[in-house]
Amino acid sequence: MVTFEESQQKQKISRLLRKEEEDTVKILSGKYHLPYADLSILPVNVDALGLVKEAEAREAELAVIQKAGRKLEIGVRNPDNPKTKAVLDSLARQRYSWDLFLVSRASLEKGWKFYSQVARRGRVITGEVEVSSERLAEFRSKAKTLSDVAALLGTVKSQRTTDILEIILAGALEVDASDVHLESQAELVRLRYRLDGVLNDVATLPSAAFKFILSRIKLISEMKLNIQARGQDGRFTIKVEGIEMELRTSTLPGPYGENIVLRILNPKTIAIGFGELGMQPWISSAMDRELLKPNGMILTTGPTGSGKTTTLYAFLRKVYKPGVKIITLEDPIEYHLAGVEQTQVDPGAGYDFAGGLRSILRQDPDVILVGEIRDLETAQTAMHASLTGHLVFSTLHTNNAAGTIPRLLDLGVDPAIVAPAINVAMAQRLVRKLCAKCKKEYRPSVAEIAAIQKEIAALPPAVPKPGIRPPFKLWQAVGCGECNGTGYKSRIGVFEIILVDDQVEPLVFRKPSEVDLKNAMREQGQITMRQDGILKVLDGITDLAEVERVVGAG
Repeated sequence: MVTFEESQQKQKISRLLRKEEEDTVKILSGKYHLPYADLSILPVNVDALGLVKEAEAREAELAVIQKAGRKLEIGVRNPDNPKTKAVLDSLARQRYSWDLFLVSRASLEKGWKFYSQVARRGRVITGEVEVSSERLAEFRSKAKTLSDVAALLGTVKSQRTTDILEIILAGALEVDASDVHLESQAELVRLRYRLDGVLNDVATLPSAAFKFILSRIKLISEMKLNIQARGQDGRFTIKVEGIEMELRTSTLPGPYGENIVLRILNPKTIAIGFGELGMQPWISSAMDRELLKPNGMILTTGPTGSGKTTTLYAFLRKVYKPGVKIITLEDPIEYHLAGVEQTQVDPGAGYDFAGGLRSILRQDPDVILVGEIRDLETAQTAMHASLTGHLVFSTLHTNNAAGTIPRLLDLGVDPAIVAPAINVAMAQRLVRKLCAKCKKEYRPSVAEIAAIQKEIAALPPAVPKPGIRPPFKLWQAVGCGECNGTGYKSRIGVFEIILVDDQVEPLVFRKPSEVDLKNAMREQGQITMRQDGILKVLDGITDLAEVERVVGAG
């Protein structure tokens, strides 16, 4: 006779009861002519779930699990329940349509757990920093440049804490800053904006005033005011001209007090089309062909802030059409895309990249975006997806395109999977563009000419070589009010790609080095990121110093 510990007995009974419940729902699904679903193995779209308040969803015994435009997928326990019908009527009045699935109570409980994420987002919205049109116009009219922001903050003693914060945010928005840094120093607090990837000093604030600003930011970001010895993360939303912009906040203790960084997620910065990425014509044509393929994997590499998310979202917009189902798995969801089902990993709930990807595959997608490949399981699952009729986009941490395949092999992926799964590996960086208003021509030095000629001579034979004839002139940064004195305005990508074609596939099985793959790139007629940058230097788009800052000297 076999005996069990009490806990083991309870677990066994629980499993049996759960199976019995699910079997009953499967039988009832035939009665109601609705498909059966198990929410414990399906991805739940947090934005979709939030369409119905948690209390109403529990009373009606339903969960909205997916949303694509005005079309919903809803799990219900009893479609005849009057409260269920009332919620559905409410959604219909909002011009939503839906597909219903029959689910168990236990299944609903699994789906309702994601309301914790909805709650966080909901609190963010209710904690918005409201900037009226009048106040925003006032601040923006006075904060056209970094020096203007400094001048406004110079009267800090007569300003309310809310005013100071609004000036900082309005100034950041006006100059298109991506990040706001407030750094505690011995006697003052330094304010810096990140413009086009580079930090710029703006002003200093009194430490006494910063304490109130910090408390205000913590409060609206839902951080704990009394925790100062360790870092915290939060978020809040500002409404600018009717558009909601999310700000991600991060605090970190320092020797003179806490430092805080605000990341501005401006929707307009992500709204770049495929043709605006800055790819050379032959690279763009190659990617065009790859994006037309119904399956395979496209990998992008690059450090944080290199534009990978912007590029991948541009790819998604290019392949999107009504008959294509696109699902993303991100960490976190930075921007929302129309017509795309976006989900976010939640490791605390057991929804990581590997598990989330397995769930996504059960949703019959055509195109999948996996935010990042971090481990062997995610890599293998993503590649198997690409081999079974899906077009898969993802990112990987390597320094260049040639390093992509060695990195995957280092993770332990079988070469027999890597070779047929990957269509193209791409690396990218962002270089600042010269300000069109103030850039000027100059005669480069002998060293600069030599550096450029070296890269031009090394271009693959298939790439058209630009003519370089004396008098040789380039463009350089100057600085004006339009570009906040930096000499640069906005950024553009520099790219390199390697196609996994009939010549490269055999290499994969021999576990090639980066050198081997760089040689293969050249044979394909592909250029390096530095060479792409040099071509943009000759076109007057950027300068040599900027290219060397971003991708290094030759």
